[in-house]
Amino acid sequence: MTAVTAGAGRRRPRNRQALRLLVLVVIVAVVLYPLVWMLGTSVKSQAEIVNNIGLLPEDFTPGNYVEGWTNFDVGFGRFFLNSAMVSLLTVVGNALSCLLAAYALGRLRFRLRKVWFTVMIGTLLLPGHVLIVPQYILFRSLGLVGGDWPYLPLLVPHFLATEAFFVFLMVQFMRGIPRELDEAAKIDGASPYGVFRHVILPLSRPALVTTAIFSFIWTWNDFFRQLVFLSTLQDYTVPVALTLFIDSTSQSAVGPMFAMSVLSLLPVFLFFLAFQRMLVEGINTSGLKG
Repeated sequence: MTAVTAGAGRRRPRNRQALRLLVLVVIVAVVLYPLVWMLGTSVKSQAEIVNNIGLLPEDFTPGNYVEGWTNFDVGFGRFFLNSAMVSLLTVVGNALSCLLAAYALGRLRFRLRKVWFTVMIGTLLLPGHVLIVPQYILFRSLGLVGGDWPYLPLLVPHFLATEAFFVFLMVQFMRGIPRELDEAAKIDGASPYGVFRHVILPLSRPALVTTAIFSFIWTWNDFFRQLVFLSTLQDYTVPVALTLFIDSTSQSAVGPMFAMSVLSLLPVFLFFLAFQRMLVEGINTSGLKG
């Protein structure tokens, strides 16, 4: 009786482990299915895309990638360069401006600091689409819409610390840094800029990496704002250019669209892969340890 009970007790943890593994496999399958389906569809012919909803193509058509890359008067590589430029400059703008704003709100003392912090948090409640119209009117009145460099309306706000989420993220991170380090630096004669340069900036690297990764991913995938402010084909970014494959007045090129969609995932995947360790460190770190 005792041996039977012991055997049942050993089987119970194994059954739980097998159940957890099964649940994880199901979750991974659900998450990866759209990506695998898109990859398979990118090498299907136009007729097969309509008739075959399976994962694997019956008529292997790798020419979709060539057709998608050269389908327009402007090569699709131009759209990739435009997206890369906008995304990287957005990363720089968010990292610099949000870090400075977070340092002021989280470490410096001045009048109405809590009021300004509350106002900043309140802007998180505003949907981004609500701000598009006043932003467009403002930038158009300043002559920035459709100018010689049409990306200014997309980039200028990021250099003015308008991303309240990243400011809040960095403020919370800086609050975990002991203030004794600031005081020690001031005793050594450091100014507020010196404290920021030699104390806060080196310790804020995890928060900066987190900001950089999310800024890059969100900007690379942004469609609505880029559609509003960009009006010339050669200035389009990847999300806007993908819509050109769908034409309501003529035949749509669905296969090349999926092919270019697959390629558009690669920069995001590689960027995340390069900084994933720092991203996990930035999310888990709330200050200094030890």
